Amino acid sequence: MSIKHKSKKEPNKLKPGHAKGVWYPIATWFGCGLSPLMSGTVGSLGALPLGFVIQYYFGNFALFAASMVAFAVGTWASNKYLEHMESGEDPGEIVVDEVAGQWLTLCVLFPTWQSYLIGFLLFRTFDIFKPWPVSVADRKIKGGFGVMFDDILAGVYPVLIFLLILVEAHVFGSGKALLPLMNFLGGSYVH
Repeated sequence: MSIKHKSKKEPNKLKPGHAKGVWYPIATWFGCGLSPLMSGTVGSLGALPLGFVIQYYFGNFALFAASMVAFAVGTWASNKYLEHMESGEDPGEIVVDEVAGQWLTLCVLFPTWQSYLIGFLLFRTFDIFKPWPVSVADRKIKGGFGVMFDDILAGVYPVLIFLLILVEAHVFGSGKALLPLMNFLGGSYVH
């Protein structure tokens, strides 16, 4: 596992003769990626309010769908960013990948502050430490798709953890032992 920090002190500059388009605010998640420190963490935090609104009013599947839309649109915006900006392969300013991965993690949880805190911390942990195969995707897959894909993989890890906990509770009958955890995470959603 390797720790990869994307932030830099100064944002990338436009290549000569290029102009910013609608892709720029999408790629930087409306400026979150311009944070001089921990731009990925700021991008993940920036994903939470809209993610909460989508999930609270439209449900978990809607947040999953929004994650997939963010992935598709983010791939396009990331490709445009890489085309128009003086940047490396995965510049720190692009944080729409954190949005897609964060929403994927949250789509299996309850829309509560407790769940969002746990989901945020788990996603950031897997995104920063990049266990296999996230690390392989981060190194080997290039372009806008590569920028986005490793964060989707990082978002899958917390989803698998939550699903394994639920399967274990069902198969081994430890559901009652999970009640305090479910009450913490779900609050009024589980009563």
